[in-house]
Amino acid sequence: MQGRNFKILFIGDVVGRPGRNALKRSLNDIKSRENILFTIANCENASGGFGITYSAVDEIFSAGVDFITLGNHTWDKKETENFIGEVKNLIRPANFSPLSPGNSFSILEKDGILLGVVSLIGRVFMRKKTNNIIIDFHAEATSEKKALAYYFDGKVSAVFGTHTHVQTADECILRNGTAYITDVGMTGPYDSIIGNNIEDVLIRFLKGIPRRLEVANKDIRIAYVILTIDAKTGKAVEIKRYIEKIEGV
Repeated sequence: MQGRNFKILFIGDVVGRPGRNALKRSLNDIKSRENILFTIANCENASGGFGITYSAVDEIFSAGVDFITLGNHTWDKKETENFIGEVKNLIRPANFSPLSPGNSFSILEKDGILLGVVSLIGRVFMRKKTNNIIIDFHAEATSEKKALAYYFDGKVSAVFGTHTHVQTADECILRNGTAYITDVGMTGPYDSIIGNNIEDVLIRFLKGIPRRLEVANKDIRIAYVILTIDAKTGKAVEIKRYIEKIEGV
């Protein structure tokens, strides 16, 4: 269905069980309240803070997510290699080796609208099928993220940064119609150091002693952006960012 606007919900890095519980507790309400058509979540930290298991993939899709994007922790769980190629809307970074298993992009149709999602470095081959393309750029440096956004300005609907777990206040629509934010933020425990137990991280910094990092479990919040897209042109109409506290998780 062309000639109308639609909304996308993009959820920042989902960390561990607290992040997954936040999705299950809040996702249906957000989607209903905001009239969301497509939902995307970065979930490379969804299982124990590092990587993702098949059971977590199933749990996240069951919560109402349409696309799962990954990042530098894609292979942290050994089992991932065995199932990643079998799950259509589970998307690994496109700048991995071409021999790596799994999908670097995916396309889904709802209500007559096609949406393409790319992890990291998208290519214009999807343009033949749809103008509505989202890139999740999982990277550290702000300059690198902004450079990619300007490179793709007018070619994709949005470039959303992930990885740092800290939401930035620079959401905007670039001059040629591509929406951008440096980092969508973290979905998980905020009484933490980017999702990990504070004491474990302090020991690493202060004593230089290797320490296994455990996911914290207090002050659970969900971080996300809502993007409105013109379905005919694929250009962004509006972008808004949110962080909401989740009670009872």
